[in-house]
Amino acid sequence: MLVNVDAKKFNGFHPLFTVHPPNAARDSDGGHGPQLPAAVEPKDMPKILLAEDDTDMRRFLVKALQNAGYEVTSYDNGLSAYERLREEPFELLLTDIVMPEMDGIELARRASELDPDIKIMFITGFAAVALNSDSAAPKNAKVLSKPVHLRELVNEVQKLLAA
Repeated sequence: MLVNVDAKKFNGFHPLFTVHPPNAARDSDGGHGPQLPAAVEPKDMPKILLAEDDTDMRRFLVKALQNAGYEVTSYDNGLSAYERLREEPFELLLTDIVMPEMDGIELARRASELDPDIKIMFITGFAAVALNSDSAAPKNAKVLSKPVHLRELVNEVQKLLAA
C-alpha cells in the first residue's frame, strides 16, 4: 500500500510532512499515487552529541536539532558524554562549558583526541572562557553565547557540519 505525502517548508527551514492514506475516489490512479523517494534513514542523519546540564535548555536544544533533521544524543554532564563518545562516533559535539563532573572544555579536548575530525561547538554564557588563548579548548571550535535563538543554532550547526 502506498500513501501520498505533501512536504512543505515550516518556518522556512525544515520540512513538515502530511500523510494522506490512499483513497481510490480521490486518486485517479487507484490510490497508488507517484512513487516516493526513499525516506532518509536514521543512520544517514548527522549525529550530534549534546552535553548540557540545564534540563530545560537541553530539552530545547534536542527538540530544535531533531526538528532540523539531526540525530541527537544528550547528557547532563561532561563525563557521561565522554563515555558515550568512547563507544561511538559523532559528527558534532555540542557542549556547555560549565558542567558537573567534567567541564565542556575538557570534554572537547578529550573528544578531539578520540576523533580529530569531530566538529565542536560550545553554547555558553561564558564565551570569554572558551575563547581564552590559555584554555585547552580546541582552536577551531565554534562558540555561541546564551541565550541562543533556534534559527541561529540550526544555521550555525549546518555551517559547521558543512565545513
